[in-house]
Amino acid sequence: MKIYTSLFALLILVFNSCTEELVQETRDADPFPINMDIPALDGLNINANIYDIDKDAPVIVLCHQASFNKHEYDGIGERLNDLGFNCIAIDQRSGGPITDKQNWTNIRALQQGLGVDYLDAEQDITAAVDFAAEVYKGTLILWGSSYSSTLALYIGMANDNVDAVVSFSPGDYFALERQSLAEMLPNFKKPMFVTSSKREVEDLTALLAGMTLGKNQVHFAPDSSGYHGSKALWKGQQDGEEYWEAVEGFLENVK
Repeated sequence: MKIYTSLFALLILVFNSCTEELVQETRDADPFPINMDIPALDGLNINANIYDIDKDAPVIVLCHQASFNKHEYDGIGERLNDLGFNCIAIDQRSGGPITDKQNWTNIRALQQGLGVDYLDAEQDITAAVDFAAEVYKGTLILWGSSYSSTLALYIGMANDNVDAVVSFSPGDYFALERQSLAEMLPNFKKPMFVTSSKREVEDLTALLAGMTLGKNQVHFAPDSSGYHGSKALWKGQQDGEEYWEAVEGFLENVK
């Protein structure tokens, strides 16, 4: 994990009062993307990669799938930058390593005896959204992958800071603990982009059955077999460009 300079560590200590200034100070001083911590609602430090281009540009909060971490968005964050979006890719406490790249939020949560189930990560996502809203002035898009894409839809409905949602492979995973997502989605009026692998299309169609898709609400079904989660967009991924074409069209309309 990155070792912060004493200056950067000092800036972290005053995070709550100067989030925008913190990012501004690190724009030119740190490697890209900026690696920093964001405090969750219970005080746990969430590690994040910030792909920062312009505080006035729109921002996307990028959330990973189960057993993964912020590096699910390596390459994706840079391409979204090229499209004009700032990005914040977070390590949620429910996750794990990708090869030798660790999930530092998960490690810290385990060390502190905190819960690391899917729903425990909701506060991490909410904290990242609130941070993004403080630092950036443009449209805020919440982007999830698998379990976090379901959480993104729940949060997107409830959090006024979220202007739109991108959801890769959502499911009604938390119907027992929460109100069924299928029952809630008919009341979802914000722009959203939902997609999945081809074998998940039937289940996703059923999840959306109660909705009448409005303007800038897109259900994209791939022609190829596709992939579960945001890894559909990984660099060099076979047939990944059909996903990119669809999501780029959506983002262009909502930014």
